[in-house]
Amino acid sequence: MAPTLFPMESKSSKTDSVRAAGGGPACKHSAEKKTMTNPATVIEVYPDTTEVNDYYLWSIFNFVYLNFCCLGFIALAYSLKVRDKKLLNDLNGAVEDAKTARLFNITSSALAASCIILIFIFLRYPLTDY
Repeated sequence: MAPTLFPMESKSSKTDSVRAAGGGPACKHSAEKKTMTNPATVIEVYPDTTEVNDYYLWSIFNFVYLNFCCLGFIALAYSLKVRDKKLLNDLNGAVEDAKTARLFNITSSALAASCIILIFIFLRYPLTDY
């Protein structure tokens, strides 16, 4: 939150004349009376970042079980970047990184699933039968 700035009050010539005469308090702050008139209230409104999906659980699943060519790791890295940008209230950057994390998650899941299907096909029908 931005600090609230108050205008500086000018020193009155009355306190200078009292100090020059030698009378009055020794501390200059007790001689001056400061008044604050209606300070401005600043309210910062941040955009709602709960609607940005970070695909964190999907990325962890892809990283642990379906890490095809390290695509699950890259998806996990982008998911963590989305969380960081949500904390920094960078909504546009969070949306872009969420799209990238989703793309890597889809690619990793599809390639790993196709490899698993091909393995089951080759186990069922070995190449020696052809």
